[in-house]
Amino acid sequence: MTKAVLNIGLVGSGFMGRCHANAFRSVGGLFDLPFNIHLHTLADVDDETASLQAQKLGFAHSTGSWETLVDNPEIDVVAITAPNALHEAITLAAIQAGKHVYCEKPLSTTCDSAKRMTEAAEQAGTTTLVGFNFLRNPLIHYAKSLIESGDVGEVISFRGRHAEDYMGNPESPHSFRTDPDGGGALADIGSHIVSMARFLVGPITNVNAVTETVHKERPVKPGSSERRPVLVDDVAHALLEFGNGATGSIDVSWMMTGRTMDLSFEITGTQGAIQFSQERMNELLVWTRQGGDGNGGFRKIETGPAHPPYGNFCPAPGHHLGFNDLKVIEVAELMECIEQGKPHYTGFREGYEVQCTIDAMLLLPNKTNG
Repeated sequence: MTKAVLNIGLVGSGFMGRCHANAFRSVGGLFDLPFNIHLHTLADVDDETASLQAQKLGFAHSTGSWETLVDNPEIDVVAITAPNALHEAITLAAIQAGKHVYCEKPLSTTCDSAKRMTEAAEQAGTTTLVGFNFLRNPLIHYAKSLIESGDVGEVISFRGRHAEDYMGNPESPHSFRTDPDGGGALADIGSHIVSMARFLVGPITNVNAVTETVHKERPVKPGSSERRPVLVDDVAHALLEFGNGATGSIDVSWMMTGRTMDLSFEITGTQGAIQFSQERMNELLVWTRQGGDGNGGFRKIETGPAHPPYGNFCPAPGHHLGFNDLKVIEVAELMECIEQGKPHYTGFREGYEVQCTIDAMLLLPNKTNG
């Protein structure tokens, strides 16, 4: 039987736009999809950029207007990798036009904005997904299964961190990441560790946070001598309370010298513990009381075919998945949700909850705005 064609419209061709395009191109060769995916239209900042990037990324059409893309009746899914401040406008227009929406994290710039997007999607019955791609790692799901099965006992604490160094240089210029309407380390990368904490431990009910702006000003553009004040956070530290009684902490920094991708956590339970870092994304460290005295120490678990869907990529353990593979898994999950008409566990409702947690942290007294 011939599969239906699902036409994809992508807004943005930067780093994450290229990741989305790669995932849409690759997923059909690795997963048995309910649809044939067609890369229909790419929208970018202007016609020339859009045309050039559409040729590179394999899209049949291009436009310098995201409005034109959204209004095209042939497009079924709108994937959004535009700056955070544009997410709401593009999403609401896409929902009104009857499209499914795949939006990069964070869902929006404020809890109120994310709520509007979520309610619009739910009222329309739109399939949605927020790009918390690190949750697609098979070992993260294995860690969740250990928690749910009681292998580590009752979870009593979560210690998480997302630390990188890409904004450590004070000469790194302003961008959408430092825009007060949608930037800052906590919003840009903190949403990843917040989503992971919620996925593994559960809802976060209370926060107490402090943020700091280390570099008080940055160039307005690369190489410029003109500088503008920085009004967003570089570093954030938060204490957490979870709905199940566990407590914990989250540290976020985009200027952690020497760290390139330290998205990590340690979960402590009454009968065991779990450790993970994205810098070694194919390894999970697990400690349990099994074996009795004299058998202490963490046991290393390497990802393999026993951790689905690793086997879709490789039949042998130890050969490792990569960052872009997580995006492919994410797109495969999106296709399944569209076919079955079911919500995804990181649909807009979850993106909204994560954003509300981020907002609560930013509203507390801090060194960014006094």
